[in-house]
Formats: sequence, C-alpha cells, structure tokens
Amino acid sequence: MSPQDPPPEPPKASAPVPRRRSDHHPLNWLLVVPVVVPLLTVLFNHDGPRIGGFPAFYWMQFAFIPLGVLCTAIVYQAAKRRKGDDR
Repeated sequence: MSPQDPPPEPPKASAPVPRRRSDHHPLNWLLVVPVVVPLLTVLFNHDGPRIGGFPAFYWMQFAFIPLGVLCTAIVYQAAKRRKGDDR
C-alpha cells in the first residue's frame, strides 16, 4: 500500500431486519388496572363494611395486591406464550 492509495473502505453492514415489537398487544393494557383501581377513592371512601375489624380502606388496600399479581401473571403468561409462537 503506497502513501497515495486511499484508505480501504470498511465493509458495509447489511441493514438490520426490523422485528415486530412484542409489546404492542392489547392484553398489556391489563397492567393499567392495578395502577388505576387504587386511585379510584370512591371505592373505599367509607368506613364500612368492616372485615375483621378493619375499615374498608385498609382491607381494600390489601385486596389490591392480589389484583396486581393476577393482572401481572395473566400478561406474563400471555407474553410467554406469544414469545414461544415466534420461534
């Protein structure tokens, strides 16, 4: 290679193949439920009914935990099933 020769061009990379995003599924909106439901204060803005002596506010806060777990588990299982179909 002489000093007048231009530097070699780097090899051209092929364009990446665009993949369809897997997070655009309507079932993913189910993840909004555990966020929005606890914000609806009209659901627990009263003292009764009491369960085990706890006012509605407290036991409903605890009830929102399984609601969140259930919604997350449903979306996770559906996403896992969709990912298995892509293979």
